Amino acid sequence: MTTTVRRLLAGAVVPVLLVAAWQAATASGVWSASQLPPPADVLAALRELATRGELGHHVAISVQRVLIGFAFGSAAGLALGGLVGLSRPARALLSPTVQALRAVPSLAWVPLLLLWLGIDETPKIVLVAIGAFFPVYTTVAAALSQVDPHLVEVGRAYGRSGVALLTTVLFPAAIPAVVSGLRLGLAQSWLFLVAAELIASSMGLGFLLIDSQNTGRTDVMLLAILLLALIGKLTDSLLAVAERAIR
Repeated sequence: MTTTVRRLLAGAVVPVLLVAAWQAATASGVWSASQLPPPADVLAALRELATRGELGHHVAISVQRVLIGFAFGSAAGLALGGLVGLSRPARALLSPTVQALRAVPSLAWVPLLLLWLGIDETPKIVLVAIGAFFPVYTTVAAALSQVDPHLVEVGRAYGRSGVALLTTVLFPAAIPAVVSGLRLGLAQSWLFLVAAELIASSMGLGFLLIDSQNTGRTDVMLLAILLLALIGKLTDSLLAVAERAIR
């Protein structure tokens, strides 16, 4: 048995135990089916939505929003994090404000984005981008500020400065931390997605979650939560593969 297979089997132990505990809890009668439907009911909801052709649309629109928002947010985080990590004046000027904005909850941005950007796709993507920005910014700024000064001196001795120094010396030295920041930013993007899909949305997993709450479909609610977890894990695993390839 290969190491990869053993790792996959080990990772499956807790989910299997959780599903078994879930089934046992529903069979015991502690909760009613409206409070905690059994796993079979959630699978039936999956088949129902897939048969009607709705599930694929919900998944596709959520993935699209996350990927676009993550692309913009992580790009901004890389740029500003690079500036703050390399420049002490920029750090003194910008870091306190950015750290203060980082503490603002995701839902607090919703009314402001609605006021400024309307109710189309733009505020949803901007909110996801905000979620991606802060982890990437924080990780990149910290990683670049801690790069070995001797390495910087060697780069300057070879005529590197400014953008050239950043791209050929500093970012390669900090790449493990940068990729970790990107993974955190992607995870945060999925967290902000549900808040984003509160903004006059009629499609997406976040909308499906809220709509199922309003209609009393606990099976669909649990399905939406599971899909968010699974797709979030899948996208993180793709970045993890890229991280191993870079290292």
